[in-house]
Amino acid sequence: MHFNYLAILTATVSTFLLGGLWYSNALFLRPWMEELGLPPEAAQDKSNVGRIMGLAFLLELIMAFNLAAFIGPKASLSFGLFAGAAAGFGWVALSFGVTYLFERRSFRFFLINAGYHGVAFTLMGGILGAWR
Repeated sequence: MHFNYLAILTATVSTFLLGGLWYSNALFLRPWMEELGLPPEAAQDKSNVGRIMGLAFLLELIMAFNLAAFIGPKASLSFGLFAGAAAGFGWVALSFGVTYLFERRSFRFFLINAGYHGVAFTLMGGILGAWR
């Protein structure tokens, strides 16, 4: 199988940056922390941040490779967006939903986390599909 490594790296970086924005004060950090029962000062805890960010990037890189294999080398922008949305919203987000139902987590927590992954996979899919 042929992989466009630059597209995969770009998709990974875009997802990593999206996560930084999504879980920031500008968007959903406060409600996400409330749902976890964390006090506001917990956002200042920088212990293990390098390890966390490094492993998150590695996992997102693996996700981008997986999505690239799923989409294939001859995809278009529209197919990449569709496949990314199907993976992100149809598989990942709904899997969160099943788990969150049994964990009795709130719908708001579901929307924050599932929404991030749905948007992230759609973005990755668009990049991978458009970049032949």
